[in-house]
Amino acid sequence: MVKFTKKQLIITSALPYANGPIHIGHLVEYIQTDIFVRFLKLKGEDAVYCCADDTHGTAIELKAHELSITPEELITKVHKEHLRDFTRFHISFDSYYSTNSEETKALADRMFHTLKDKGFIYTKDVETFYDEEVQRFLPDRYVKGECPKCAAIDQYGDVCEKCNASLRTTDLINPYSVISGKTPVLRRSKHYFFRLSDCSEKIEHWLTSNNTLQPEIVNYVRNWITEGLQDWDISRDGPYFGFRIPGEDNKYYYVWLDAPIGYISSYANYCKNDVQKAIDGWNHARIIHFIGKDIIYFHFLFWPAMLMEAGFTLPEQLVVHGFLTVNGEKMSKSRGTFLTAAEFADKYNPECLRFYYAKMLSKKMADIDLDFNDFRGTTNNELVANVGNFCYRALSFLKKNFDGRIGSVADNRALKQAILGKARAIADAYEDCNTAAAVKDILAISQIGNRYFQEEEPWKHLSTNRKKMHDVLGLAANIAKIIAITAKPILPRFSEGLEKQLNLGSLAWDGLHFETTEHTIGEPAILIGKMEEKKKETFPLQLMVAQVVEVKEHPEADKLYVLQIDAGNEKRQLVAGLREHYAKEQLQGKKIIIVANLKPAKLRGILSEGMLLAGVSKDGQVGLLTINDAKPGTLINAGGLAPGTSQVRIEAVAEAKLTVKEGRALFKCHTLRAGNETVRVEKVEDGAEIH
Repeated sequence: MVKFTKKQLIITSALPYANGPIHIGHLVEYIQTDIFVRFLKLKGEDAVYCCADDTHGTAIELKAHELSITPEELITKVHKEHLRDFTRFHISFDSYYSTNSEETKALADRMFHTLKDKGFIYTKDVETFYDEEVQRFLPDRYVKGECPKCAAIDQYGDVCEKCNASLRTTDLINPYSVISGKTPVLRRSKHYFFRLSDCSEKIEHWLTSNNTLQPEIVNYVRNWITEGLQDWDISRDGPYFGFRIPGEDNKYYYVWLDAPIGYISSYANYCKNDVQKAIDGWNHARIIHFIGKDIIYFHFLFWPAMLMEAGFTLPEQLVVHGFLTVNGEKMSKSRGTFLTAAEFADKYNPECLRFYYAKMLSKKMADIDLDFNDFRGTTNNELVANVGNFCYRALSFLKKNFDGRIGSVADNRALKQAILGKARAIADAYEDCNTAAAVKDILAISQIGNRYFQEEEPWKHLSTNRKKMHDVLGLAANIAKIIAITAKPILPRFSEGLEKQLNLGSLAWDGLHFETTEHTIGEPAILIGKMEEKKKETFPLQLMVAQVVEVKEHPEADKLYVLQIDAGNEKRQLVAGLREHYAKEQLQGKKIIIVANLKPAKLRGILSEGMLLAGVSKDGQVGLLTINDAKPGTLINAGGLAPGTSQVRIEAVAEAKLTVKEGRALFKCHTLRAGNETVRVEKVEDGAEIH
């Protein structure tokens, strides 16, 4: 077990990629790291929590192109959203930065020159995929194909998401261009390589001499070393969103070169943007990375090899966690179990998820499962009925019968020793990243308090033995204080509320004692409520993707079009009031979203077999609901809710209260999707209603 000292600790989580929102699977890692850092700070350690958005690479270009914005606009927008979501889950960074920064560029160039001068970087011509239709070289994320290791289809050319194998684009079987869909051709191009193969012995020594690393992962990585490490292609041909390699006009650092450097540049941001101070601080600190098992190859091979050969301190620990499943299965948009952090926080108390994840996490690579029935049971039966109920009962009884004044504390030596023993075990568990064990002992302390309160029965003996009961409540209040401290890394808001009720200010780990006497508490209140059984939501509308094949003016109404649409297995006719908002050529061929189960009706003498949907802002701006890739006839999913089958009247659309948020169409907090593709809304701003 690692014991920490006053030497500065730099702790990082893997950098979230800036092409989309934080989801509940991501939160496993950031909650785990935040708990660890909060505990260190609670103990008085000099801990700095650094993270950043990973902002470079092909996927950023693809997403920006899809949204018709620049990559810079995309990463600025996503940065704000990521920080907003992390804040809602009480994740507290000392520095949350971006890899698209001057500090990252300076550090990347410094490492590149150092490694090149030492002979660890060389160039050679390689065969690279080229798309003749769009006339450009294709970086790894612009090529998809079948993984040569596990045969998984539709894998990108850098890493297989199924078996985690590191790939080259040319390894893919049956490759195709993501841009044109065509089979690319091979062309020769000069690339820069890092001599990873020369670092095998040093990496193996670092792995085997470091007893803080998880043994199963060390064995995993050593197998790769035994198989023989390949030199690493660290360059990409332009156009590419990233940093240009010094001395080159159209060569860029591969995103995985500058992404981990973002850990140091985020620390430089903490050091008030002083790169040299950050380098010095990094090289005198203890470094701990938290990562997921999907990026082991990069963090246990490429990253330490770069650090050791460039003269930087290597991480002391890498804590690797598994993936998140939901209700025993991989997260799925179609089943409504793929939830963004924002969607989850709109429905549930974020601290309940922190507690639930903490209950399952340890320093192991095992996957964890978010079972919503178990989640509700854990919240109600453990967090509320055990922890919350004891603290509220003890403090409210003290307030009601003794004006909240703690006098002396009952002399129950066995109980005190048992609780303080649990507190020491909790500290050891936190230090070992074993939050599951910490939660178990926090619950045990609360159970001891509940049992003590029930056995002493202060409500029964108050009139006959008031002094003793006052001492009993003094002891119970001290137990509540110990719960506030030990639970604080996991439940920061709950503990802050409990500190306020105890009228003790911000407590630290050295407050774990039973010496709080002659003190008056504040006003008790229930800090966390039960999670009620949710009524099954219904979605009465049957929404469907359709494509406009013909547009004509309505002969009897100058604001209406008559549309012929392809709805998959059938053709339909719609009447739509769009002539003031869209030209005919703007609608021709457009994919729209229709209400397929709307009762047909005649509008000014023309039959309309359904309705298309559009966002309408307060100033009258109208923007259609659209989609790019889904085929006509595809049903729209609203958070896994079954679409309606019965015919509905037009009033049902208004009653559904569909809205626009961040360019997405929502039913309540559910994003409307066709398969994995999000339904977008054109032109209108957040808050617009959909009609």
